Amino acid sequence: MKAFAPSRMSLAILACLALTILPVRAQQAAGEEEPPSQCRAIAGLVPHATFVQGEDAGRGLFQDRSRERVTEITYVGHSTFVIESPEGVTVATDYAGYSGEFMPDIVTMNKAHSSHFTLYPDPAIAHVLPGWNPAGGAARHRLTEGDVYVRNVPTDIRGYDGMEPDGNSIFVFETGGLCIGHLGHLHHLLTEEDYSAIGRLDIVMVPVDGGMTMSQAGMGEIAERLRSSIVLPMHRFRGPIERFLDKLPDFAVERPASRSISVSPATLPRQPTVIVLEGV
Repeated sequence: MKAFAPSRMSLAILACLALTILPVRAQQAAGEEEPPSQCRAIAGLVPHATFVQGEDAGRGLFQDRSRERVTEITYVGHSTFVIESPEGVTVATDYAGYSGEFMPDIVTMNKAHSSHFTLYPDPAIAHVLPGWNPAGGAARHRLTEGDVYVRNVPTDIRGYDGMEPDGNSIFVFETGGLCIGHLGHLHHLLTEEDYSAIGRLDIVMVPVDGGMTMSQAGMGEIAERLRSSIVLPMHRFRGPIERFLDKLPDFAVERPASRSISVSPATLPRQPTVIVLEGV
């Protein structure tokens, strides 16, 4: 893949795009109380963080942890998954203009390459969340849509002039009693503060190319530390997937003949498991 090297004109377009597509609901107004998260660690206790098990009677995100409240996850391609919540809210990750048969309600994007974002999102998409802030500083998203809560954890991104602070976002999706994380185009190991901000992840989507993002050993270290019940590889090019799997010898491996899985808190595997979806 050819690296995305933005010109001054394309940077201006990205800035205008972000300013026009960031929905008001995705922004946390100054002084407004942040919605509770059942996944996030308490940052002040780093490195010995404990986890918040949030309850929100108003949104009904986490009360029902039964087998029937199923979340569907479908691999579309590259770094794009579609997450469909128990109530039917759909999210497309690292959206570059295509999400299969789904017209998503929410899309998240990162700017590392043009295959991770689009300048022309369909206007029918209600919420478009870029993982960077063209005005400087970190992007900040705190969005509730139906039974889905979306938030981001900024990370740095590698460019031609070195590392750009806050140029990438890890997005966390909380729905149906699950904590689902998408690492985006991650270029560095995570800090204790990053792990604390992310919190518990039942499911994590991990780039495994080993070069365009970061090394497979580094990604394996992150997956080991998060100890998610399910690891979903993505962003693989021609290298054999076994090179990444070898970095996680204590994880089980499943290779379903499908691009989709159905998950609930009750059906999470007891042993951490890498699930290689069809097409990866």
